[in-house]
Formats: sequence, C-alpha cells, structure tokens
Amino acid sequence: MKSIAQIAAELQGYDPQALSATDVSRFLQLLVAPVSDRQALPLFEALGRVLADDVVSPFDVPPHDNSAMDGYALAGASLGSGGELQLKVVGTALAGKAWQGKVQAGQCVKIMTGAVMPAGLDTVVPQEFVSVLGDSITVPAKLLKPGDNRRLRGEDLMQGRSALSKGELFTPARLGLAASLGIKTISTLRPLRVAYFSTGDEILSLGEPPREGAVYDSNRYTVFGMLRRLGCEVIDMGVVRDDPALLEAAFTSAAAQADAIITSGGVSVGEADFTKGMMKKLGDVAFWRVAMRPGRPMAVGRILQTKTGASPLSTSASSSQNNSNPNGAILFGLPGNPVAVMVTFLAFVRPALLQMMGCTAAPPPLLRARSLEAICKKPGRTEYQRGTVSTAADGSLQVKITGNQGSGVLSSMAEANGLIVLHHGQGHVAAGEDVDVMMFDGVI
Repeated sequence: MKSIAQIAAELQGYDPQALSATDVSRFLQLLVAPVSDRQALPLFEALGRVLADDVVSPFDVPPHDNSAMDGYALAGASLGSGGELQLKVVGTALAGKAWQGKVQAGQCVKIMTGAVMPAGLDTVVPQEFVSVLGDSITVPAKLLKPGDNRRLRGEDLMQGRSALSKGELFTPARLGLAASLGIKTISTLRPLRVAYFSTGDEILSLGEPPREGAVYDSNRYTVFGMLRRLGCEVIDMGVVRDDPALLEAAFTSAAAQADAIITSGGVSVGEADFTKGMMKKLGDVAFWRVAMRPGRPMAVGRILQTKTGASPLSTSASSSQNNSNPNGAILFGLPGNPVAVMVTFLAFVRPALLQMMGCTAAPPPLLRARSLEAICKKPGRTEYQRGTVSTAADGSLQVKITGNQGSGVLSSMAEANGLIVLHHGQGHVAAGEDVDVMMFDGVI
C-alpha cells in the first residue's frame, strides 16, 4: 500500500495547493483498489453488481440455424439466375419444434421466426413478399440472394467463448444474456460499504426546529441518492458536531465498517474547526485546493481502522458486517456547499468508487452541445456549469445554463439535466460555440 507522499511523488508537478481536475483523477486512480470479496447471486439479485469472473458460453447461441423472419424457407441454389421462382409448400416449421420432413427440388417450407431451418434449406423469403395460390408461392425475381434472413448457429455466441467479462456491470441486457445461456447464478464482487456524515454545529437534521444561522442538511440526502444509484451499501452516520470526541468516534466507527468514508464540510483552508485535525490524527490525508469551480477545497486519503464493530453513531441496518480491509477506509472529504458536494462527487468520487467496485467500464463520454448563450470563463481552472440539454429543430443538441450558478444554489442543480464542462485551459465561450456536457441520466 502506497502512502499519500509516495503517490504524490509519482505525479509530475504535483502541487496540493493548485491541483488540476486531471491531477485529482490521476491521484485517485493510484490511491484506490478494488474489493476482492465475492458473492454468488441469483440473476435477479445480481442486477447492478460487478462481475467477479468471465462468463463462458456453455453452448452455441443460437444452437442451430434458424429463421429471422416469418416466411418460407427454401434452398438458395434454387434462386438460380434470379428470375421469378414458383415453389410448392410441403410443410410448416414452428419455433420450438423442428420440422422433420424432406424437401425436394421445387419445394419450400412455411417457417416461423426462430424455427430451426429444415435440412437442405438456407434462405427465407418474408411472407409479405410472396404471392400465394393454393399450396404454391411465387417469389419475385431478384428479391433474394442465398442465405438471406437466416440466423447462423453460434453467430451470437460460440461455445467456449467469453460471453461476459470480469469487471462489467451486470446490466439488464447482460442479465438477459446470462439467462439465455441457462445460467442461474452469477459470481459478483460484493457491493462497497460507504459511510457518510455531515459536519458542523450549524447543520440541522430533519425534524429539528429552525434556528438563526443554521441550515438543514441537504448533503446527506444528495450523497445518499448518488451512492444508492451506484449500488453501494450506505451507512448514514448523520450530522457530527464540532466536538473532537464525537468526530473521533465517527471516523473510527466508519473506518471499522466501511470501505470508503465521505464527509461534507470542514476541509476549507484555514477552517476553524476540528475536522481537519481529526483527519490528520487518524489517517494519512492530503488537503487540496483544486483548480475547479465549484468545489475548490477537498481532502483525500485513508482513515486507519483502529476499532472493530459498529458504533451507536451508525444508523444503517445494512452495515452489520465489518470492513475486511485492514488498511482502513478511503476518505473523501468534500466541501460543504451543496452544489460543490455534488460536483466533486460526480467528477472525482464516483469514478473512484467505480474503480473500488472493480468496474472496468470506460466512463460515459462527454456529449457535445451548442451553447445558447455566452459563458464567461477564465483559463486555469475547470468549471462545471449547471445546464439543460435539449434537441434543436435541426436535431442537434443545444444547452443553456440553469439559473444562479452559486455553489450553494441547489435549485439550479435540480433544474439541470447535465453539467457543462469547461476545461482547464478553456476561456470564454461564445453563443453558438460547442461545449462538452456531462449528462445526469442514470447517475444522479
């Protein structure tokens, strides 16, 4: 396990007081490691999990040549020079029951989609293209070539080949694919256990009466939602006051239960509270000023596991199992402003957690959309503007900014369907210029 200092030494130009978004991502890639514990689950319970092993096809898919259409199966050789063709229908092949008869020259078989191709036949003419007269059909000239509308044995998957790969998320399509192979259980990596809490005497929990200078805690709820979207086991530790004993208990309890800890608040430069000091006392932690907006202050590192078992601070029924990582938990100390919490989570924490989950999928690509307005931007930092992406009359994507872009204005985040990503070296954006967009759908 590399220390924070060792990781920093591997990054050329590392400066914790002026880190680019790219540097943060590179650092986190070196910091986190995937879990190794496995769980064998029935298919319906495995949805959203990460595959622990390759899944090998036990047979060819499809297991035989079959029809891709409702129509008439014939021998491709009978098409000859491509002229009009008349054939006698001598039987019907249904899906799930192979037709056992034999076909002579000048004959064909009526066939349903998915039915096994009768012996000697390799081409299907769709039923809507033929003329039927009694027990005979007429195939128009130059309509087909040999092999049309036939699915070949093994064209989807061949026996012994990998059907699904280790590290893939088990999506609905992959669930269906596994079921098509007759597989009842899937080997998955266990879900991450993530503990999270908000810090500060000014934070109110729901149900507490309002008081001057205090605000209700929204960060726990947005973090909870984003963690659940990832399929994590969430350990909600509530609001922790600015008290050294309470903070120490929260951190040590979280490290004993979780793979990762997320906090909000208490990481700003010059912050006059106990959170930063407790992070330093209990772990190997770096404090950053990231060249980004919103979300400049951030802390990352490890909180060491010094105790085992759950603490009374924990409120999650799903956290009864202790953390199996003797090196403690990865820490993500996020800023306190609501939008900054969500942006830093999406930009940095979510990719890191996916890596910890063992997921090898590439991150979703940024989309290009035409900005409907000018955007002021200084080079030297990455900015994430809340935006609404829509489709223009010509079918292209367009985007406009949603409301006030202040880091505490959560309403404009709720109105947005994506983040406009203005990169580190980018300057002002003119109206009509294309920009990159990180879409929210399926993420938050």
